[in-house]
Amino acid sequence: MIRYALQCADGHAFESWFRDSAAYDGQAEAGLLSCPHCGSAKVGKQIMAPSVAVHEESTKQPVAMAGGKDQEIRAMLRAFRQHLETHADNVGADFADEARKIHYGEVDERAIYGVASFEEAKSLHEEGIDVLPVPVLPDDMN
Repeated sequence: MIRYALQCADGHAFESWFRDSAAYDGQAEAGLLSCPHCGSAKVGKQIMAPSVAVHEESTKQPVAMAGGKDQEIRAMLRAFRQHLETHADNVGADFADEARKIHYGEVDERAIYGVASFEEAKSLHEEGIDVLPVPVLPDDMN
């Protein structure tokens, strides 16, 4: 995955993720890119410094969004996260253990959220325990 800093002809700056540079080139040539602020299809790359991942087991997943629906999708994701935080218990790093206790009837059933590694989530899935990753948007971390 690669993140590009983009800018429309009207000067609006935004970012978007692409599978690779060829994916960006293909979308740009096909006219599939547009500014999320004004909808302009005249979009180009900005000069940017490379980003290097510092943690191999990051739980953050990239979200590729380009086009006018970007702000709407981000608002829906924020509303979902807010609803979850309001109506579920944050069990933090104990998520996998707590999910198992609920699944096997060791504690009362309730909505929970927390942190799990990819391996923990995969193990829960293999045990038949449904889990759903909740995305964190880059601007939510500021």
